[in-house]
Amino acid sequence: MEQQQPTTAVSGPPLFNDAWEYVDDAWQRSILFMDVLRKRGDIYHEHMAQGNPPVLTFDYKIVMDGREFDKPVNFALVKIIDRRNQPVFKKEDDEERRAVQVDETTRTTKSIRRPIVIIDPRAGHGPGIGGSKRDSEIGVALVLGHPVYFILFFPNPEPGQTLADVQRSQVKFIEEIGRLHPDADKPALIGNCQGGWASALIGADRPDITGPLVFNGSPLSYWAGVDGKNPMRYKGGLTGGTWMASLWSDLGGGKFDGANLVSGFEDLNPSNTFWTKQYNVYAKVDTEEKRYLEFERWWNGYYYMTAEEIRFIVANLFVGNRLEQGLLELDEETRIDLKNINDPILVFASSGDNITPPQQALNWIVRVWESVEGLKNQGQVVVYLVHKTIGHLGIFVSTKVSKKEHTEIIGSIDLMEYLSPGLYEMVIDEGEDFSETGDYKVKFEERVMDDILALDDGNLDEEDFRAVSAVSDFNDEFYQTFLSPWVKWFTTESSAEMLRQANPLRWSRSAFSEKNPWMAPFKAWAPLVKENRRQVSQDNLFLSLEKSNAKAVAGIWDAFRDIRDDAQEFCFKTIYGNAFVRDSFEGRINEISAKEDKLKKEMEKQGNKKKRQEQKKMRADMEKGGFVKGLFRLMAGLIGVDHTFEQEELKYIRKLVTIHNIMSNSSEADLKQQMLEQVKLLQFDEERAIAVIPKLIRGAENRLTAIQMLEALNETDTIDTKDATQFMNKVRAMLDDKKTLS
Repeated sequence: MEQQQPTTAVSGPPLFNDAWEYVDDAWQRSILFMDVLRKRGDIYHEHMAQGNPPVLTFDYKIVMDGREFDKPVNFALVKIIDRRNQPVFKKEDDEERRAVQVDETTRTTKSIRRPIVIIDPRAGHGPGIGGSKRDSEIGVALVLGHPVYFILFFPNPEPGQTLADVQRSQVKFIEEIGRLHPDADKPALIGNCQGGWASALIGADRPDITGPLVFNGSPLSYWAGVDGKNPMRYKGGLTGGTWMASLWSDLGGGKFDGANLVSGFEDLNPSNTFWTKQYNVYAKVDTEEKRYLEFERWWNGYYYMTAEEIRFIVANLFVGNRLEQGLLELDEETRIDLKNINDPILVFASSGDNITPPQQALNWIVRVWESVEGLKNQGQVVVYLVHKTIGHLGIFVSTKVSKKEHTEIIGSIDLMEYLSPGLYEMVIDEGEDFSETGDYKVKFEERVMDDILALDDGNLDEEDFRAVSAVSDFNDEFYQTFLSPWVKWFTTESSAEMLRQANPLRWSRSAFSEKNPWMAPFKAWAPLVKENRRQVSQDNLFLSLEKSNAKAVAGIWDAFRDIRDDAQEFCFKTIYGNAFVRDSFEGRINEISAKEDKLKKEMEKQGNKKKRQEQKKMRADMEKGGFVKGLFRLMAGLIGVDHTFEQEELKYIRKLVTIHNIMSNSSEADLKQQMLEQVKLLQFDEERAIAVIPKLIRGAENRLTAIQMLEALNETDTIDTKDATQFMNKVRAMLDDKKTLS
């Protein structure tokens, strides 16, 4: 903590010395700062010349190249190798394609550990942020012994590729991973930001090939948010919806420039964009250069989408919000229903995230399953984790988050399959010996839907977005019919490239690179300054004034941002909350609502029919099974009595399943399924499910073994509860009763 500066005036030589020392340090920092900007510009051009390669710090081998598919896409599946090496793509496309042929040795690799697949966001930047450091999602998964795969994408999309094409290619990738690891459990998918909803599309469409899903800072409820806090959700409505994406795509010659998306992110926090980020480098130029330039390499690598992709994403997701409603149609044959996901889901969000606030990351859970009972009826496990402060990018790139949250998330992926269906919050606390071991204690506490809704301020504010969706459809139809042909006719490849280079995010990098001859002196002076560096003392009066002024400037920018955001929210509500606008588009709004209601009724009818069939089967299965099923039923009942599942309890069950000779005749996947069946029976009729246990576990020796295993499981629970004691006493009495022995 910085020492407080004296409030009394300082005069005489000390003041002069402070001034001289500060000026000496300031001009040196200025030269070093300008040289950092020069390096940023040079890295930008160097990165482009290399083909904007992924910023992964791990080496990899490409297993499948989507550009070679019958319907080509600019995606590839790569296997991560635990060796530091920065790969460089060839500039010439033909050479690049020859460099990414499938590695045959990879195809024969076998592992009993579950493969982990990382999917990074395609939101203007290139891939690799999930593995840009050794302490990252990829690094954690490798340390824990998982085979790690990464779905990367190339800067330029294949002509005419659609989101449906991309989704099908990713399905092929997951199928290939399953083929490469036939002895392992199904691959777990970890999606960062937009990679989260991409993972959700795969899991909902093909639940037979995916394992647990992890969504990190991923928006799936696009209309959700808190009044006065989440201004980004209003942008689409204020610009008229999808037509702007169509216009920019047409001006780009059929390609949408990712720099436009990045500009939107930077616009959210102008204080950081125009002042704080740069000042932080200037103030700490002796230590911040490496970190800053590594991040800027990724931040300044802009990728493209086809017009078809960006229009679909904006119209159906961000403006239409059709994913959580079950209305998203990838094509005429494929409709995505998130209820089809049947593997555990873990959602990691943060209250400090201004791009994907917790409401957008979590509210879809309530909309899709409606209640915890709905989750249980589907046999679905959903876990959420909310960080208190970390920002959006910190969810993926923070070293502290990787060492804590991602380590525990990836370490719990296999264990989540042993949780009883329902809703849980993942709680990570410091262990008893944390100061010595650094180990955390993890538990999964049962929650209800109201715990998620408590993070929001209600959903009345989302009604205005129905009008936005209707207006957006109208505007885009008008644009496509009357304006788009003219824009396309006037657009040339030269004009498209000029427009791309005119983007401030591009020319500002070029302006401070070596392409500007005025930057040459800083390149020459910087090494001399570093050799003769004289840093100002931290208690210098003028340094304190500098920091105070910097804080004041940031405050001015923040005030501007708040006023702007409030004004935009007011304009949005004035326009779309207006009865005239609603009445003008009432037909379209009612059409969407009617389609949604019809679909809900069909799904409810199918769900009720399925529920009746499952209940009939559960009644018949209640007394079926032997020792293993009876033991699983008792274990599930024991660890669920306190409504908290501790990691150590789940580890014990998994150890029993994978190691104990009683289970040796079945695979872990089969045993997990048996465990799930017993949990469902408990949730359906717990009293009867426990009462018939003596009919499943027969013989004195088997019953003694079951009691011993339950006692060992109970000892792993650090919370000694009365309910657990009562449960154990009940089981002992039931299994010790000589009348029931056979």
